[in-house]
Amino acid sequence: MTGKRVLVIDDEELALYSMREILEGGGYEVVEARNGREGVEAQKRTPCDAVVADIIMPEKEGVETITELKAAEPDLGIVAVSGGGRTRDLDFLRIAQDFGADKAIAKPFSEQDLLDAVGAVLR
Repeated sequence: MTGKRVLVIDDEELALYSMREILEGGGYEVVEARNGREGVEAQKRTPCDAVVADIIMPEKEGVETITELKAAEPDLGIVAVSGGGRTRDLDFLRIAQDFGADKAIAKPFSEQDLLDAVGAVLR
């Protein structure tokens, strides 16, 4: 058990479930949010050690969410994830890193990709 808490923000139920299963299997405690607004509120309510944030979401998209989380906690480790939306444009991941994400991985990713990325931002 790592004892570390990870906030996972994704609007897709299956993606949330999959990431929770992978991270809990890796020994992390997981807090979930379904959009950026919920994610920012969850981080204030239950501070997490790292964040995994989808980029394309309703209400508050990922880049805006990452920017807000980093402004409040500059040392917070953030992993951006994206399938590129309908266009499969993975420039979103590069943009997310420009706005503060520490790591970026494209969907679909392997369990090991996710665990490695979260582990890296926690170091």
